[in-house]
Amino acid sequence: MPLVAEEKSKLISAHRVHTTDSGSPEVQVAILSHRIKALTEHFKTHKKDHHSRRGLLGLVARRRRLLNYLKRKDPNRYQRLIQTLGIRR
Repeated sequence: MPLVAEEKSKLISAHRVHTTDSGSPEVQVAILSHRIKALTEHFKTHKKDHHSRRGLLGLVARRRRLLNYLKRKDPNRYQRLIQTLGIRR
């Protein structure tokens, strides 16, 4: 279930802040969101996979911390990111 290099580079290029960016909060949240979405689909067929569910909870917590950081530092970037990823309602 790991991210394929092409998918990851596409996510990075879509959410980067500048041309050499690969670690900004926007990029990290986009990659985490992609992994969370894939794991959510996995749990639709494998309901009893509790070991992976624990990993999913860790990913969600890490994404939440990054989003809190981004909201605190630059609310405009936070709003733009959650709208492009469709995370919040």
